[in-house]
Amino acid sequence: MTSKRGAGANERRFANRRATNGILRLIMKVSLVQAISAWLLPVLLAVTVHETAHGWVARRFGDKTAEMLGRLTLNPIKHIDPVGTILVPGLMLLLPGGFVFGWAKPVPVDWRNFKNPKQDMAWVALAGPVSNLLMGLAWALGARIALGMSADNWVALPLLFMSVAGMFINTLLMILNLLPLPPLDGGRVLTGLLPAPLAYRFARIEPYGFFILVALLMTGVLGAILWPFVSLSLEFLASVSGMKPAYFQTVLFALMRS
Repeated sequence: MTSKRGAGANERRFANRRATNGILRLIMKVSLVQAISAWLLPVLLAVTVHETAHGWVARRFGDKTAEMLGRLTLNPIKHIDPVGTILVPGLMLLLPGGFVFGWAKPVPVDWRNFKNPKQDMAWVALAGPVSNLLMGLAWALGARIALGMSADNWVALPLLFMSVAGMFINTLLMILNLLPLPPLDGGRVLTGLLPAPLAYRFARIEPYGFFILVALLMTGVLGAILWPFVSLSLEFLASVSGMKPAYFQTVLFALMRS
């Protein structure tokens, strides 16, 4: 004899599967306008909150440089770099492979205002990727809400599209920035963890870090290194959202090929 709790759980699973299947049928009709609308807000939030998190943590450790220069804000215009945020990602969208690379204007931080510059800089650097993790989880919950709606609810599909885009872009930014290569956040975190003599030698890589990163990207090595971690993180977020990995990939590919 089936318990009421078991029957209720089965009904919820059936309703969720039916709504999911209904939404997935609509995904085949994704237009370019829908795709752009889905990516716009998640990308702006991912970049803006990431940079603001650096400035906010720096202020907590005693450096108010970002605040004085007006960079401690969620206004995306303050953080957009015309080349790194618009031109380079736009050009890469036209290339095959689906990997997009870009950057925002770094938030200014003056390590001389810190009590423990080496350790405090590591925490400031870590704040960016952590903010992307939290936003990824928030977007996963958004996808879960969308999947709980009926397929004919006009909010469900836009919310699902934005949530999947948000999960992807925040995961990509988090994993990329955790790469232990200066001037990426992961490089600065590693600098803070290394003993002083090794940290000094490692930090000397920073002037060449961007060129190393571009070389890794163009040769395909960067994608080979990062993608296993990106894939694993996306599977985790998909599980939080209640989506099967195949469903998540279907939505993501629909948004990327539009």
